[in-house]
Order: sequence, then C-alpha cells, then structure tokens
Amino acid sequence: MAYWSWGEAGADHVVLCVHGLTRQGRDFDVLAQALCERGARAGQRLRVVCPDVVGRGDSDWLADPMAYQVSTYAADMLTLIGQLQASRLDWLGTSMGGLIGMAVCAYLEPGQVRRLVLNDVGPSIEWQALQRIGRYLGRSGEFESLQQAADALWAIASSFGPHTPAQWLALSRHMVKPAAQGSHRLRLHYDPALAVPFRLVTPETAAQGEALMWQLYDRLSLPTLLLRGADSDLLSSPTALAMTQRGPLACLREFAGVGHAPTLVANDQVQAVADFLLD
Repeated sequence: MAYWSWGEAGADHVVLCVHGLTRQGRDFDVLAQALCERGARAGQRLRVVCPDVVGRGDSDWLADPMAYQVSTYAADMLTLIGQLQASRLDWLGTSMGGLIGMAVCAYLEPGQVRRLVLNDVGPSIEWQALQRIGRYLGRSGEFESLQQAADALWAIASSFGPHTPAQWLALSRHMVKPAAQGSHRLRLHYDPALAVPFRLVTPETAAQGEALMWQLYDRLSLPTLLLRGADSDLLSSPTALAMTQRGPLACLREFAGVGHAPTLVANDQVQAVADFLLD
C-alpha cells in the first residue's frame, strides 16, 4: 500500500487522511499543505499521511476482487498505524474512508485515535446513491488527454460542488495513469474489479451492513466532526442529525451548494477541518 506524507516525518502528531471509493490519496494535497502550514505557524510539529487504499493510485491491485471490502482496508490501515507510531493520531475519512475510520476506531482501544472527521458519510447510506455510483464504477475507458479525462470525471462528479478549472484539473491529475507503457493515452487509476463486490450489494445486504455500522458508530466516544454537503444524496439530513444525537455525538458542519462529497479544497472546508484538528 502506497501512501503520501506531508510535514515532519518524525512528528508525533499524525493526521491520517483516507479517500473515497474511486479516489486516491493525492485528493488531500491542498488540505495536507494547509494543515502543515498552519501547524508550523502555531509551533506544532505535524505529519499528514494520505494512503492510496489497495486497488487505487500507486497501491497494488488484489488478485481476488471479493477482497475489496472495508474489513480488508481496515486491516491494512491498522498495519500502517502500527508503523507510524504516532502518540497523537487523528483520522479524516471521505465517504469510504470514513467507513474504514469507524471500523478502525471501534477496533482500537479508546484514546488511540484522538479525533475523527467523517466527510459526508455515516452508517446509513442512501440506496439511490449506491445505484448512482454503480452506474459508473469500473467503466473507465481511455482518454486522449488529461483535460479530456477531467471533463469526463466532472460529468460524474459535479455534485462535489463549485471548483475552478484549475482546481478540478489538479484533482483530476492523479486520477489517471498511462493506459500502457509508453502510451500517450490515459486510463483511470483504479482497478475496475472494484465493481465486482459492489454490484453484488442488494437492499437486504445493504441494510445488514448499515446495522453493523451503526453498532460500530455507537461504540465510538472520541470527539467527532461530521462534514456534509447540504445537497448530498449519500448522507441524508436525518442520518446526519441522528449522528449528532447518538454514539460520539458528532458536531455537524454543512456546506451549501455541495453534494457528495466536499473535496476539502475550498477555504471554508479546509478551515473547518483545521479548526477541529489543530488547537
């Protein structure tokens, strides 16, 4: 499993940022730099670590597609946490990264993770959002240029909210790789086989998974910040409200004009995270 590291390598305060289903660790470039710069101004030694979950980015692909599950990802992250040896560990997870975070925090002893940020995800995931994701997951194709890839990605990710062309091109740059060695054509970075277990999800199995995630969430007792795009189709307003009333009693921050999921490049989104993690 590859990961990207920002800040001071020996810092005892580590923020672990974990991306969504089809994304990769470079999604957090803007946030990681902002956190490190703010920490430095405050005299805080900080390291931000952003892994590519297996099957994505620079990490290896799995031989068995059915292993693309939260349980696999959580086990990988526990190994990474053991290597980081942080005395102060915070977790930020976007979408799938938040589900992994809930599983990891519920497994570890209380206090091993200091603070948790869940970015537009909760134990209950709306079925229509899963159907929307299923329509594009694994159907990558090839692109003639980075701009063509960025345009195609925007067509399925416009719910991320307003971005300048430069911001979106930067977010798209690490979403593609050469389609073949020496080729100028590009393909998406992730293993198309991610779609195999995803397409086996039914309303019944989704409900079972939801019940398990609520059990994990209710076991949490650490300070938790819940970020939500006000137009999100994945994290409903009732689910977000419930998360403020049970388990860790999350503090909710919503962003107008944004759906699933905030990309954490806008100034107000970055500041919300920094204010919560850096005190």
